[in-house]
Amino acid sequence: MEKGILVSVIIPVKNGADTLQSCLDGIFRQTLKDQMEVIVIDSGSTDGTLELLRNYPVKVHNLPPADFNHGETRNLGVSLASGEFVVMTVQDATPAADNWIELMLTHFDDPEVAGVCGQQIVAHDKEKNPLNWFRPAGEAQPFSWQFKNKEDFTRMSGKAQHAYCNWDDVNAVYRKSIKEKLPFRKLMFSEDTLWAKDALEDGYKIVYDYRARVYHYHHQDFKFYFKRSYIILYQNYKFYGYIKYPKNPFVSILKMKYRLLKMSELSFNEKLHWIRYNFTLIRAGWKAALIFYYYSKTQGMQGIEMSQKKYVGLPPQGIQAKKN
Repeated sequence: MEKGILVSVIIPVKNGADTLQSCLDGIFRQTLKDQMEVIVIDSGSTDGTLELLRNYPVKVHNLPPADFNHGETRNLGVSLASGEFVVMTVQDATPAADNWIELMLTHFDDPEVAGVCGQQIVAHDKEKNPLNWFRPAGEAQPFSWQFKNKEDFTRMSGKAQHAYCNWDDVNAVYRKSIKEKLPFRKLMFSEDTLWAKDALEDGYKIVYDYRARVYHYHHQDFKFYFKRSYIILYQNYKFYGYIKYPKNPFVSILKMKYRLLKMSELSFNEKLHWIRYNFTLIRAGWKAALIFYYYSKTQGMQGIEMSQKKYVGLPPQGIQAKKN
């Protein structure tokens, strides 16, 4: 372990020049910056990302694009880390406060805690979907989950299991010694939620602290949202064994229109724009649910595997916004 390093921040990167500066500026404003290292794993950037990184005291590891997957790439980051704790984030996330990392580390006073997950939020920016704008209902309070043994966890329904594993690597920190024993699975998607499942099955405690926030947003079109929805349905079925019955989207459309039309911050034309945008997303999610449900009921797991390759292929990459 490198002397003086408490925290290692790991950021997988590819062509992140538009957003990476905001991400790194927020990280280097952290209260623990003097006890921190930043490790960037770049998989073939061609847009000026590497030139940008020369302006920051970061360690850059180059990874061939063909070798990238979300699980093993992050495991590589852990192997390169010198800190006692490992923070996972992404190139287009920006810490919402300067004590973001420090706040999450407070939970590791409990030796049974394996990891802490924060919250993703969306700024009140008219370039971002207003339905996603952060509107806190009250002061968030941390909560944790732990099971005595694997049987206590697995005897629950798949849907209930999944509810405990709402984890993400946009905003999470891990105890490195446990992370080395319990690495991410080799996956192109959902390596984070599956890690939470594995941790709970192995008896570790995981903490959710939604006071620790990062700004993160992807603009989505029909193709992106369809693929994303299909992948989530696929992972829920494969790893948790449950199928979400496709509900008629009519009520969702009405609620969406009602919420947007009530927003005094938006002009009439802006409301129309976001109604069209969200209608597209609802249609995409509905189509994904219908197709997935058909394959799950008529062809089983083999058919689902084939449909996932046919309709999704590689996971989609979101369109990043420069602002946070």
